[in-house]
Amino acid sequence: MATLLCYAVSVVFELHERYLGWLARYERWQADELPLSLLVLASGLTWYAFRRRHDAQAELHLREQAEARVTALLAHNRELAQGLLALQENERAALARELHDEMGQRCTALRVETAFLRHCGADDRAGALAAAERADAAALSLYQLVRDLLGRLRPAHLDTLGLVAALQELCETWESRSGVSCIFHHEGIDARFDDTIDVAVYRVAQEALTNAMRHARASAVRVALTCDAGGLRLSVQDDGCGMDLAEATRGLGLLGAAERAAALGGELQVHGAPGAGVQLLLRLPVRLRPVELSINVAPGRAEATA
Repeated sequence: MATLLCYAVSVVFELHERYLGWLARYERWQADELPLSLLVLASGLTWYAFRRRHDAQAELHLREQAEARVTALLAHNRELAQGLLALQENERAALARELHDEMGQRCTALRVETAFLRHCGADDRAGALAAAERADAAALSLYQLVRDLLGRLRPAHLDTLGLVAALQELCETWESRSGVSCIFHHEGIDARFDDTIDVAVYRVAQEALTNAMRHARASAVRVALTCDAGGLRLSVQDDGCGMDLAEATRGLGLLGAAERAAALGGELQVHGAPGAGVQLLLRLPVRLRPVELSINVAPGRAEATA
């Protein structure tokens, strides 16, 4: 509309003729060549405006995509945080039940036996001795329960003997509890790792073995821990019924394991298919710390020397 209006005004007032007449007085300065130069300038500015418009649209599209990804990540983080909180609450509830049922029962048994001992007369030595033996057995079972609970909260072998011995003990305990063969192999582990790496590897292995016990219906599980120039590598593989990976990756346990790996700059992969078993593979970059203990692990036992 502005162009048409300018053309109409130019036709009515014959602006071009007047413009040329005015510029003719400045021929020595070549002012009459300005219209063509201004036309080229206007064309260049028009092209630049269209290009900037295209760039602005592309940048806006990228920003919208980035905002969508951020929104999705925030939603995923909220879901993961809620899942982890639910896992914590479930673990606390399980510990509370065990403390109430098992420890409370054993403490009550101890109180009953000690009360019986207090009321035993001097002529009832046989009854007092039997009560003392029952109290000793109850105290021993109570101590074993406390050890089991403490092991679930923080594996003692991680602090005393290191990662290899802790994994060996985990595999042996899991094998005795599940009745499934569990073979542990390690290679290239000649130094101590950072405590965060020890805990992450142990918890991932624990989660993998727990899933194998619950879902795999396997006859054997192989756990391998290796360390080389590429970093630390943990593999847990079973020969069970396998699973749908799309369903598996939505589980809170594997999500937590993946978050542990990502927090340490590593990655967690799950390979498998229905009927073909499952392999969980953890890769972590290595951060060593000074060696405090040298560890020799044999089947069924772990020794630590200074």
